[in-house]
Amino acid sequence: MIICRTKAEMREAVRGWKRAGETVGVVPTMGYLHEGHLGLVRMARQKADRVVATIFVNPTQFGPNEDLTTYPRDEARDLALLEAEGTDAVFLPNVEEMYGAGGDTFVEVPGLSAILQGALRPGHFRGVSTVVTKLFNIVTPDFAVFGEKDYQQLTLIRQMVRDLDMPLEIVPHKTVREADGLAMSSRNVRLTAEHRAEAVQLSRSLTVAEELAKSAPAISALEAAVRQSLAEAPSGKVESVDIRDAETLEELSGMLDRPAVVLLAVRFGTVLLIDQRVIAPAD
Repeated sequence: MIICRTKAEMREAVRGWKRAGETVGVVPTMGYLHEGHLGLVRMARQKADRVVATIFVNPTQFGPNEDLTTYPRDEARDLALLEAEGTDAVFLPNVEEMYGAGGDTFVEVPGLSAILQGALRPGHFRGVSTVVTKLFNIVTPDFAVFGEKDYQQLTLIRQMVRDLDMPLEIVPHKTVREADGLAMSSRNVRLTAEHRAEAVQLSRSLTVAEELAKSAPAISALEAAVRQSLAEAPSGKVESVDIRDAETLEELSGMLDRPAVVLLAVRFGTVLLIDQRVIAPAD
């Protein structure tokens, strides 16, 4: 496994593979890997001849009151996990290597950046779209794999790639969950025992929505049922419950008549957890 800490090293490795006619898949991460990330790596392996994982805790997607300094990091463990999965290369730049001095160019998808989590975290998705664009330009992959748990991020990146004619395919991967249903996240390790026990209510609430959706209820009834279920986690502060068009993230009203995505954001202490599920009326 090649470890590349500079853009030049990463580009040189990819050039060699492409000269040999091999395809390249990339899995962008912020490190502190868990089984969810490794599932993305395995899917990239199915799609491409060579797999690159990137590890970069991107400062431009953190707000002034967010957890950049406390974001968990364990480089040695991450590298061991990726090597065990047969990853071909890991791109591990520092902030200076990624952004240099005096950089003043950003990439933004204004509509999708301003809603949902973007409204709660101004500037977050501008940081995401900018760093992902840079990673795509450095690695030049044929495929990039992203998890569905960050559904708004996945939707935004798909639109960015389409709008800017980027020559790669965005491959989604189902949310990977703990045995009790909690969506895997690097932030789960920061939950207290009490909060960890209650956090499973997010996935239970999504199951409530999935079952209720089969009868094509009113959107307002769906939201009310989800909020009632989330109330069974008394330590959780519900920041948002949104039910949106599964393809465009447009707001829905009236009765559920098409596939929709339920998006949750619940804070336990200082830890913000998100989860999602696509639901639809029965055929």
